[in-house]
Amino acid sequence: MSTVKSSVNQVSLISDFKEITKMRLSLSVVFSALAGYLLGAIEVDVNTLVLLAFGGYFMVGASNAFNQIIEKDLDVLMDRTKNRPIPAGRMSVQSAFIIATIFTILGLTVLYIINERTAMYGAISIFIYTCVYTPLKTKTPLSVFVGAIPGAIPFMLGWVAARNDFGIEPGTLFALQFFWQFPHFWAIGWFLFEDYEKGGFYMLPTRKRDKGTAVQTIMYTIWMILVSIVPVFGITGDLKLSIVAAIVVLLLGLVMLYYAFELFKKRTAKAAKQLMLASVIYISLIQIVYVADKFIR
Repeated sequence: MSTVKSSVNQVSLISDFKEITKMRLSLSVVFSALAGYLLGAIEVDVNTLVLLAFGGYFMVGASNAFNQIIEKDLDVLMDRTKNRPIPAGRMSVQSAFIIATIFTILGLTVLYIINERTAMYGAISIFIYTCVYTPLKTKTPLSVFVGAIPGAIPFMLGWVAARNDFGIEPGTLFALQFFWQFPHFWAIGWFLFEDYEKGGFYMLPTRKRDKGTAVQTIMYTIWMILVSIVPVFGITGDLKLSIVAAIVVLLLGLVMLYYAFELFKKRTAKAAKQLMLASVIYISLIQIVYVADKFIR
């Protein structure tokens, strides 16, 4: 009986660890960073890839753990978060803080082994997410603008890890993922509107599910599309895109724009959920197309 109980506790500990570090989100961020590295690498170094994967995971995991410590009292109020380890009472704040601190130290150390700039941008990301974005979420919809900065760093971080330099190329990757954040987060803020309201979070630009929010979602999607095809014009240094890849990238962007217009027309939770799913698929495919185009070209 005690063996069964102990194995159940182990499973619970593992699932709580996954949840406090938001494993799925962290892995998607690692994917972005690795894509950025492959784009920037003159010669792919497997050791650097592994270090970037672990360092990226530690940094995002730390940010998420700190976020859940700060928002523990608000998480209790919302259906989507009330079963998280801290509000549900399965993990103490002290344990979460220890995990977050260890992850921060490990993350910065691993990224520093790659190069100093990578560690610096990793540190900036964790600071903005934890100390600026998280407190602003209950104060102003501008929090999404602030949150889009650390959210856009991973794609750029990969290039910096490869080149130890910041220029037009990582800047373009940053801008692409920065503009993408808005339709993505506003779609989530739309279909989880009531739940966010319980916690006092203001995610939508007008604080309402109205035409104003839908119009801004369309505008940022258009900016995202424009940035995504800029490399085809040969003005972004070593970051290049063939005409075929640019057409594919444009078509993917237009699919996402279609769902943004659907949200404008219908203004329903279902339309918002479709836009959110389209945005998740879009960012993964864009990164795959960029990387594939570099190695096929």
